[in-house]
Amino acid sequence: MIGAALAAAERRLAPTSASARLDAELLLAHVLGIGRGALLARPDAALAPGTAARFTALLERRAAGVPVAYLLGEREFWSLALEVGPAVLVPRPETELLVEWALERLTGLGAPRVLDLGAGSGAIGLALAHERADARVDLVEASPQALAVAERNRARLALGNARTLLGEWFGPVGGARYALIVANPPYLAADDPHLASGELGHEPRAALVAGATGLEALGAIARQAPAHLEPAGALILEHGATQGAAVRALLGAAGLAGVETRRDLAGLERATLGVRPG
Repeated sequence: MIGAALAAAERRLAPTSASARLDAELLLAHVLGIGRGALLARPDAALAPGTAARFTALLERRAAGVPVAYLLGEREFWSLALEVGPAVLVPRPETELLVEWALERLTGLGAPRVLDLGAGSGAIGLALAHERADARVDLVEASPQALAVAERNRARLALGNARTLLGEWFGPVGGARYALIVANPPYLAADDPHLASGELGHEPRAALVAGATGLEALGAIARQAPAHLEPAGALILEHGATQGAAVRALLGAAGLAGVETRRDLAGLERATLGVRPG
């Protein structure tokens, strides 16, 4: 029965997941092809042997640390259902801070050009394209596999005002200038202990690790951004919770003004902005 299967699944996942019950409900609803509400409304319904076997297989992968989003094949971000998989990072709720701040910066601008660097699944850039139909949004990604995911998400959401470009950082955009540049680049150091455990061990290392210090990608973007910003254009970077001071220094050294950092809902420094003077 569904109720008994969920209880057993919760016990199985409890040692490795802080959201064991929710994980179990999402996975079983996925296997059954129904919503969570419909699942919870029928606790006494029986599970066919084949269904139970598929559910058990997903539970074992989840117990091994595979993110739920990979097992489901999608993740909601900014109320958009995005395809995700092992080629891209799972979009995090804290990254929505970048979208909120970016939309603030775009207020009052007509037909702004926006650049999303290291786009991954396309979460940030596609959210902005969805909110601002008049914007022209370029999404740049160095991984062909990740770019393919972003392009499928763009096509599925029918966002004709966005385009995906293959390449590293500013390489694919030539001399283009933008009203806004956003990025959630790799910012973990190569020896970060979190990489060896939990869900991070299943996500693409190239999207997580920047180098020896964790600041390498952030620094590269900061240095190159002024040449690609319109006058008074802004750069917004997501970074690690302990990197705020370092990122503010990087943006200041690059000649950006009005540098400030905002905190996420957990109270941690999460994103920093700088503006090209003029």
